[in-house]
Amino acid sequence: MNRFAELLDRLAYEPGRNAKLRLLTSYFRETPDPDRGYALAAITGALSFRNAKPALLRELIGERADPELFALSYDYVGDLSETIALMWPVRPGMNHAPTLSEVVEALSQAGRSEMPALITRHLDALDETGRWAFLKLITGALRIGASARLAKSAVAALGSLSADDIELAWPGLQPPYEGLFAWAEGKGERPESGNPAPFRPVMLAHALEEGDLAAILPDSHVAEWKWDGIRVQAVGALTANGPVLRLYSRTGEDIAPAFPDLVEALNFEGAIDGELLVRRFGEDGEGRIENFNALQQRLNRKSVTPKLIADYPAHIRAYDLLAEGGEDLRGRPFMERRARLEAFVARLASPRLDLSPLVTFATPDALALARENPAGAGAGPDAAAVEGLMLKRRDSLYVPGRPKGLWFKWKREPFRIDAVLMYAQRGHGKRSSFYSDYTFGVWKGEELVPVGKAYFGFTDEELRDIDRFVRNNTVNRFGPVREVVHTAEKGLVVEVAFEGLARSSRHKSGVAMRFPRLARLRWDKPPGEADRLESLTAMLDRAAVTPEIGADTTGG
Repeated sequence: MNRFAELLDRLAYEPGRNAKLRLLTSYFRETPDPDRGYALAAITGALSFRNAKPALLRELIGERADPELFALSYDYVGDLSETIALMWPVRPGMNHAPTLSEVVEALSQAGRSEMPALITRHLDALDETGRWAFLKLITGALRIGASARLAKSAVAALGSLSADDIELAWPGLQPPYEGLFAWAEGKGERPESGNPAPFRPVMLAHALEEGDLAAILPDSHVAEWKWDGIRVQAVGALTANGPVLRLYSRTGEDIAPAFPDLVEALNFEGAIDGELLVRRFGEDGEGRIENFNALQQRLNRKSVTPKLIADYPAHIRAYDLLAEGGEDLRGRPFMERRARLEAFVARLASPRLDLSPLVTFATPDALALARENPAGAGAGPDAAAVEGLMLKRRDSLYVPGRPKGLWFKWKREPFRIDAVLMYAQRGHGKRSSFYSDYTFGVWKGEELVPVGKAYFGFTDEELRDIDRFVRNNTVNRFGPVREVVHTAEKGLVVEVAFEGLARSSRHKSGVAMRFPRLARLRWDKPPGEADRLESLTAMLDRAAVTPEIGADTTGG
């Protein structure tokens, strides 16, 4: 465990990608199984311990330290794991310092009643850095600046494989990945998960940048709408026990249990890449794709009621075919896959699955017009669910990761408003010393009402400026949250950019934003001149979005 803790500590303070890669590769090369496999699982987010909750950690430190001192320390440090690691009473020689595999296996097997004593025993045995790493491990909040892709690249660097080789073999494998490491080092065969309906690593797009558009021409590229849903992969297989259908998120999590209506409606052998959406049918029999706020009512549900299914019917809009029958199509050009997809969807003839249409264009300027006016460019009644355009090379193969120059996403220009900073909270990881999570509001009559939360969009220099403003202008404290001055005469105005808007009965303002972020700081503008709630409701009326969304997580 101490060696793993040292790795995390060095990764957290190492800014360079190549240096991080060397650290990971060295660790995987020098650390034996199964410890290195569990380290890989931790860094890629493949570990979870359901009975180890932050509330339990607070209880444990509350029994060993003055609660008031802990509250003050936590407010200053801003990170739960770091605060507990620093404050935990040192008891030298209390217990044997565990290995990483001992920690993972014990936590995985421990019941709820056993967890407090187990966590206490490990905290007593470890040093300060070890305690920090242990707590980060069990809370699943590593935030060390090393992505899953980087960790897989480090595994590939143990031998002659590429990061894509590891990505393609990864789905369905389980920690501690001994077969994967043996294959990477040339000591074994490629591991197989045995899953009859496996996940395939997704292909991602780059944001279109200035200068890219001129090269997007009809003879080399196709355009599709970018839908406001979540990326999914529907994979079907025929087994000795009957048909199987799995519905994977873009990270490979099987979310099929939350969408039984889709599982029942789809029966095929192959793998479809597409967008999960909500599609409602009107009295005229015409279906209409709703925006993300409707889909959000179906996400992360532990139980799915018939009413929920009826009110928010799930739908897949397909835009790629990765496999058909037992044939892998990822190595074929996009246009060939597209032709196969069109025939595949037509044969299925399912009301829960349709084809994402191509957007016809003759010039880059025509694409720009379609992006700004989807309704006038063929999206019709589904235009409210369009985020922008996807631009794909006709000859592009389907490869994992985010390869350059093959696929582009060109999102529509965001909405923008001027709002007033109301509350701030400390961030996590490298931001734990800064107030970096912000709640902002607009005027409703003579009062400010919150309309959203944001924690990105600003530069490091702007973060320091906002943090200084928060500390110097705090008027109230609510645990880790600070209320800052926000009157018509005094306060900080921020320009907020966001992707969409919906009505929400859950929030005092009655609206909820999608993907809000800070676009710039308006030190020049008095708070009294910030936008009013009427500006947002006018945006709602123009967008004609779905009325009255009762539960969302987009802020407001």
